[in-house]
Amino acid sequence: MLRRIGRELWHHVPFTAGGAVTGVVAMVIITLLHVSQNVSEALFYTFHPLHVLFSALVTTAMYRRHGGKLWLAVVIGYVGSVGIATISDAIIPYLEGSSLRIAMEFHLPFLSTETMPFLRVQEWVPVNVAAVLGIIIGSLKPNTRLPHMVHVLLSTWASLFGFTAFGTADWIPLLGIIFIFLFLAVWVPCCFSDIVFPLLWTAERTVHEHAHGESH
Repeated sequence: MLRRIGRELWHHVPFTAGGAVTGVVAMVIITLLHVSQNVSEALFYTFHPLHVLFSALVTTAMYRRHGGKLWLAVVIGYVGSVGIATISDAIIPYLEGSSLRIAMEFHLPFLSTETMPFLRVQEWVPVNVAAVLGIIIGSLKPNTRLPHMVHVLLSTWASLFGFTAFGTADWIPLLGIIFIFLFLAVWVPCCFSDIVFPLLWTAERTVHEHAHGESH
């Protein structure tokens, strides 16, 4: 298992680095165009639920492909998607921003009752609906395969807008460290939620049919 985890982490390096580069480019555009925090927050609550949806789908499908029970698949799909995505998209940006002495607002999207800008819906609603949809799809179609880069990009952009929506800073001088933080916020959590976490609950510890074309 440890050897497999190491292989998966190494395999994710180029995808994650590429995603972090797009995040840095987006950060530059946001800064130069003086995009408001309301727009950044709306973008966060677009990409974060999409990240949860893909994560729930893949985590649930991975578990179900190895003969897991349906009721436990629901629990694993929810915790493995909402829990890990919250760490990746909200908690890590908060901790990283705070370590740089950036004024950051702490929030847990799946519990937040704040009203979203523009849509006027409480923030917990799209996050939890996305998790439920992902669990349903992953349970009904456990062989669903999705490209690596889709999940990596969604996670990267959600983490990025976690910075700009809930933090205030002069971002341009921080681009180098932001790249590192975006990389770390995506690299380990994605592998853990999609591969390690569901397999911890199965009797089978080796995945033979897991292909590189599958989402992580």
